[in-house]
Amino acid sequence: MHFVLEYLLNKGKISKALAEKIQKESDVLEKKIEEILVEREISSEDEIAKIKSEILGVPYRFLKKKEKIPSEILNLIPEEVSKKYQVIALGKKDDVLEVGMVYPKDEKAQDILRFIARKLNLDIKIYVVRRKDLEIAWRGYELFDKEISEVFEELRRQGRKFRPLHRIISLEEATGVLTEEAPIIKLVSVFLKYGVRYQASDIHIEPLKTKIRVRYRIDGTLRTVAYLPLEILPPIISRIKILSNLKIDETRIPQDGRFSTIIDGKEIDFRVSTFPTAVGEKTALRILDPEVGLKKFEELGVILTNRLIIERAIKKPFGMILVTGPTGCGKTTTLYALTQKLKSEEKNIVTLEDPIEYFIEGLNQSQIKPEIGYSFASGLRQILRQDPDIIMVGEIRDEETAALAVHAALTGHLVLSTLHTNNAIGVIPRLVDMGVPIYLLPSSLAVMIAQRLVPKICPFCKEKVKPDPETEKIIDESIESLPEKLKNRIKIEKPYFVWKGKGCPKCHYRGISGRIAIFEAFEMTDNLAKIISKGIDEEKILEETKRQGMLTMRQDGILKALKGIVPIEIILRETE
Repeated sequence: MHFVLEYLLNKGKISKALAEKIQKESDVLEKKIEEILVEREISSEDEIAKIKSEILGVPYRFLKKKEKIPSEILNLIPEEVSKKYQVIALGKKDDVLEVGMVYPKDEKAQDILRFIARKLNLDIKIYVVRRKDLEIAWRGYELFDKEISEVFEELRRQGRKFRPLHRIISLEEATGVLTEEAPIIKLVSVFLKYGVRYQASDIHIEPLKTKIRVRYRIDGTLRTVAYLPLEILPPIISRIKILSNLKIDETRIPQDGRFSTIIDGKEIDFRVSTFPTAVGEKTALRILDPEVGLKKFEELGVILTNRLIIERAIKKPFGMILVTGPTGCGKTTTLYALTQKLKSEEKNIVTLEDPIEYFIEGLNQSQIKPEIGYSFASGLRQILRQDPDIIMVGEIRDEETAALAVHAALTGHLVLSTLHTNNAIGVIPRLVDMGVPIYLLPSSLAVMIAQRLVPKICPFCKEKVKPDPETEKIIDESIESLPEKLKNRIKIEKPYFVWKGKGCPKCHYRGISGRIAIFEAFEMTDNLAKIISKGIDEEKILEETKRQGMLTMRQDGILKALKGIVPIEIILRETE
């Protein structure tokens, strides 16, 4: 039995039956024991690294999220060796090279490190590191501009001339162009690799009048990373179409596809959309990196009353939890976080999605296909025959889906879904507009949530500033209107201070790094049921949310701004 399993078994953290089951799963699937333990949330990466350190007598070292290893150290172990053997150069002291290993007992990795040590005439000191430490360190290998330059240098050496843009080419011709052009394959690979490394959500490859512009959407903002000659657009688009199994010789209509590839040791999904423009096809690729896009509930930024309300709701065996907000506000991320918190061996969770963004172990995920009649509504009918405990519906778009979701909640299922409204209070009138009878809402609705995504201030360059008088007045009004219980609990004192990012190399001089959500949530109560039974009155519903002590999105955002998490001006703009 694997030594980590034996340790957990001896400490009473897992049963013998579970240890044997995990060992068997590892043998059958040829998968690392550590990966299975992390996937099943039995142990964290941190805990496993510490266990290895204790058992093997090897010290552990964890890197900080933005820590950067100097390139002269990092390159002592070549990138391809680092990724193949899961090792990384951490530092050098005198004649000793400090090396991090995810799997210190890996004999092949040990052999290659001994070879490198002899070549460099250095001794080696080993540290146990986590997989995430490798990913932090690997960013130091980034040479985006250099790799792009190398591709074009190769094209110049070959003296390549590309086909004219404005014509439709045959499948054979397009494939021929592609197979001839190894540099184009490398170019597309560079775009994908650095899109993942920069934690971009999307890659845009778009033709302009005289050139191609490549942009990454990072933290919600598009940033131009490269300009390329317009004549190489067809082979770039052809390469992407081949990867995503699209029709290469069809350039007149939009197409959608998907493909997966391994980047930095992780399987990354890309959702592809092509779109014809006057000067050539534009391509947008959505990057679906589970380590970036998938969040645990605790990482969402749900605090205080909002958190208590949502946690209460997911413990119930039935009812609807509806998340609302505009497109791109992170609703699906919240649904995924809730399903991950709910998943267990004892529960059958079935989802209907359009599209499936992330594949999650333990969930039964289904992709709807309206073109063949498989819609959210028809899928919901079938789901109820699958003996589900929890149902996740990507979006309630029409009256039929709304009616079926309510029916599922009334018949003993926990239903998670999304709607498009401006705030949490708008959920009830929206459902009524969609034909749901008012008398069914008290029995079916559990919690209504609204959210927005806002940028986070870079923690490395943030500085404290005093707000202007107008902003201070708004903060004062928001704090004063907080529920009394919350005011006594959080105790915010004057003078108020907010924060802003000055800009530094770690945030690419933007002053922001990452995004977080602001929330508001309220629940169905007997008092709310009485209010809506007399008709939809949004003012009375608002009064009930205040009675419940709901933390509004503005209040939630202002509290996060006072803690230095988000910029106050963004909060005021997003919640006006």
